[in-house]
Amino acid sequence: MLCIFHFVIQMHIFYRILLEISRLKYGELGHGGLRDTFGSYSGKELLLLVLPFRSIIRGGWALLRSVAVISSSVATIVSSMLPFYLYSSFSTEYVLMMFIVLLVAAFTIHGVLTHAFNDYMDYRSGTDEHSPAILSGGSRVIQKGMITLPVLWFIGKWLAIVLLIIACLLALLSYYTLGFLLVVGVWAAASYSLPPLRLSYRPFLGEWCSLFPSILFLGVAGPWLILGEIPLWAAQNAVINTFFCLAWVMVHHVPDLEADKQAVPTKRTSVVWFADTFGLFYARLPALLYLAAGGICIFWLGFDRFWATVTLTLTISIALLLVMKMNIEDHQQVSSYEKIMLLLAMITAVALGVFI
Repeated sequence: MLCIFHFVIQMHIFYRILLEISRLKYGELGHGGLRDTFGSYSGKELLLLVLPFRSIIRGGWALLRSVAVISSSVATIVSSMLPFYLYSSFSTEYVLMMFIVLLVAAFTIHGVLTHAFNDYMDYRSGTDEHSPAILSGGSRVIQKGMITLPVLWFIGKWLAIVLLIIACLLALLSYYTLGFLLVVGVWAAASYSLPPLRLSYRPFLGEWCSLFPSILFLGVAGPWLILGEIPLWAAQNAVINTFFCLAWVMVHHVPDLEADKQAVPTKRTSVVWFADTFGLFYARLPALLYLAAGGICIFWLGFDRFWATVTLTLTISIALLLVMKMNIEDHQQVSSYEKIMLLLAMITAVALGVFI
């Protein structure tokens, strides 16, 4: 509570400083300017008041893990909204407004909420402590002292509560689709990391009960809200993008394999389960299975979406070769291949949006 109280006090002071700066800009202050308003503070003291917010901003940015959000959530949104921009009669302003709404929702739920809960629980279980922390191992905001554990829990808990209240209000106002989509997002974030479910610590359940519905419904959200229904092309794009996302998430778990085993309780991801059951070589199998599932969708697209089919065939083939080739014990190589898969996922998402 002391951390939260200190944070609130700093926010108030920072707001006052910004307010006076803005007033100074528009000539509303006397000659004393900030000195008159904050006469009791020296320049050094004012600097010490402002500096913590640099840390807060840095911590917030790190917590977002923007690369992961952009290559999964944002790419999925682009895939679903591009057809409206390119081929529909809807105004550019309306499409852009919907895109921004979805973007804010994605960064709020998939960026802040999901990672706050995930970092909080993974820190407590100890898995992040043993992670090689190249791309995996959480945002490291706790380890670097950017955000304390109690504040991280405070952010996640109250953000989830606020989002659920908004969902209820939307339902009362008959915006059932919006309310449902918010509930799915909060469910995915909470069920993936928090007890008693903590599905990310159980093989297969984390992907299918949390990640899959989260990315899938984000992928159909735009068309569903705009058209009142989910067209076939939107369902195809969402499913394919979701499978590609699950595949690179499985690769993301590979460097943390040993760290996850040392966690208390053990974080038995699908990667850990396959490695323990069949041997270390088969830690790559979950990623291969999800890529194969995405590859099967080539037949769903067929010749009706010829160029989308061609692009998906190429990106899936490259990703499959990378996963088959990677050395499970070489964390640097695995992380490098993961970066390539992130790029392939974005290329796939854009191509699916263009070629409908």
